[in-house]
Amino acid sequence: MKKTIALITAVLFVFAVASVSLAVQEKKTVPPLAEKKVAAKIVQVTGEVKSIDIKEKTITVVKKVKDKIQETVIAVDDKMLADIKAGDKVTVKYSSVGGKNTAQKITKPKKAESQPAGKK
Repeated sequence: MKKTIALITAVLFVFAVASVSLAVQEKKTVPPLAEKKVAAKIVQVTGEVKSIDIKEKTITVVKKVKDKIQETVIAVDDKMLADIKAGDKVTVKYSSVGGKNTAQKITKPKKAESQPAGKK
């Protein structure tokens, strides 16, 4: 009789430990997905539009950083594509999620800012 009670208690203990460990593993896998969505921060790059890929809806912005040329490929929507062309100087605010850069806002400097007024 004692052996039977000990066996039943041991089996119940094994099931209890197994169910708790499975519940802990499920909790660990869920939060990182939520953190990745929140972790998207806005980054800004200012440079020249090197190329535009209409099929992929991306632009490549280049800028010089400490004697090196840095290229950034950014996904844009149709409205943004219509406003820019290769060779334009632009400032792009974009977010990087899952290794893909997606433009939030593209601005061009005003012509009055690019040429100083009053100096000849």
